[in-house]
Amino acid sequence: MSVGFDEDLDGNEELDNEWFVVRHSGETPEIALHAARHYLTEAEDGPKLTLSPEQWALLLAAAGERYREIILRDLQPENRDKPIYRGVKRSIVNLQRFECFCRRHNLESHSFDREVAAALLIFLAAEAVGVAKGGRISCLNCSFRELNAFARKVGLIKGSLPRYIRAICPD
Repeated sequence: MSVGFDEDLDGNEELDNEWFVVRHSGETPEIALHAARHYLTEAEDGPKLTLSPEQWALLLAAAGERYREIILRDLQPENRDKPIYRGVKRSIVNLQRFECFCRRHNLESHSFDREVAAALLIFLAAEAVGVAKGGRISCLNCSFRELNAFARKVGLIKGSLPRYIRAICPD
């Protein structure tokens, strides 16, 4: 479930604000999630709410959406030359963090693999073409082994990535 900025979470402004902070939390959505829960339920200066399962689920969904966003951000070819770009290696690490987050909170994460696989395929195609045309130096920041394992993990391949991908990896 996705909640937009203008949607109201049970009419509670503090909950709305914390949802927003979690959803736009930068590189550490789970830390923001737990900080929000602490503020909302336990902090001396907080509202001391008792979160309903639905309210907690909305905050979990906000953290999950942020994880998805930061994983896909570094698999978008148009981001390669922007300051926000962290590289494919960061997507690999963030996917591992997302999977751990999902396990800790009993959430399903495997359906997201297909989206990651599609984004990785498009990214690798754009990167390979750009390098082959001589228009750019490869921005891949992970070894072929790491990249290949990532591609297998998300179901993009069963065996090995093509040799031309090995040629644009930094190892």
